Amino acid sequence: MRYVGVRDLRNNTSHVIDAVTAGERITLTVHGAPVADIVPHAGRSRWLSGADLRDQLATRSADPGLRADLDDLAGQTLDEL
Repeated sequence: MRYVGVRDLRNNTSHVIDAVTAGERITLTVHGAPVADIVPHAGRSRWLSGADLRDQLATRSADPGLRADLDDLAGQTLDEL
């Protein structure tokens, strides 16, 4: 991972973008202290069908109360999708 100061980023923006585009991770620093990471953009995952989504949610539920809260907010359950 490469460290780049704010001034260097301002003066060499295109070089930093080229490095990130090539897959390099950059840590942005202010007065030598890390403040942010500039990383290559990750590809989007494919959309799931309703059946696949139901399967994923059935096996990966983290909070039983969350489903009820989401059902109240959305006005429908996954069974109605």
